[in-house]
Amino acid sequence: MDNKTLLFILLIALILLSAGCEKDDTPQINDPVGTEFIAGNTVATESVLRSIPDKYIDEARQTLHIAYQHTSHGTHVSYGLFGLQDYKDGDDVKFGITNNKSTDNKLDFHDYALAKYAADGEDASDLSRNETAFIQATRNFLDDPANAAINVVMWSWCNIAGHDVDVNYLPGMQTLIEEYGTGGSKIGTGEGQRENAVHFIFMTGHANKNSNTGEKNPHDQAQLIIDYCNAHKYFCLDYYSIDTNDMDGNYFEDTGDNGNSDSYGGNFYQDFQDAHSVGDGYYENKSAPGGSVTYGAHNTQHITANRKAYAMWWILARLAGWDGK
Repeated sequence: MDNKTLLFILLIALILLSAGCEKDDTPQINDPVGTEFIAGNTVATESVLRSIPDKYIDEARQTLHIAYQHTSHGTHVSYGLFGLQDYKDGDDVKFGITNNKSTDNKLDFHDYALAKYAADGEDASDLSRNETAFIQATRNFLDDPANAAINVVMWSWCNIAGHDVDVNYLPGMQTLIEEYGTGGSKIGTGEGQRENAVHFIFMTGHANKNSNTGEKNPHDQAQLIIDYCNAHKYFCLDYYSIDTNDMDGNYFEDTGDNGNSDSYGGNFYQDFQDAHSVGDGYYENKSAPGGSVTYGAHNTQHITANRKAYAMWWILARLAGWDGK
């Protein structure tokens, strides 16, 4: 047998071997399937939540480890997540969650996780305190071996109005993604590197009553963030959209952070809650898993935080491989 024949046989063998191997279709962090990346009012509904296939909810709950940093307005997400597991039969398992304590088969959620890692003299309580403090705080947090399992990081705004979103926030998040996202410079097995890549969830800011439009106000800031996330296929929890759209998708540009709108003539979230009952249309948010009943900060109703929890689970399911359809 000549060399050419031997090489041909080896090539055929390699092709057959490759064809027989199962392809790993598990999506990698920062390489999502699907085409939608913004978790706004259109996905922040119970009907969308219940339409997510169980396999992706289960995968998210069992494999994602979340670090979240925020101040008062950020409680809309955490209080909503903590209360959701007590909503309907089976939700205690399906949407089971812990707070700063890893437990088998519950979502590993670390609330107020990153502020203490701020650089000396910097306030990293949320994105609004110091526009760049979140960058080094995140590095310090992720470089700590105690946080090796964390694979999702999210920061919340207090008030986004007046901040340099395009100068500080977006470039800062991009820097962190390039360092700690899949293929990032700090991901690997060498000294000073971490094995687990991280997904960074972007957020828009809450609505400000009668002050949403115009340069550096919530509407315009949200659009900057949404455009950036769509362009780069990054996930974003869109506070602004959820705050300013009622349950039927009607947009009220003058709305505040509590569903209160002069053009609507009252509070559309309060009206929705009043027309429904606990366990049938909405649930009570909680201060902690199994904790006391509470509204999200600056809210007088449960719907806002309910919706932001729905949006968060939509993102988590997408990270777990769901295409959003």
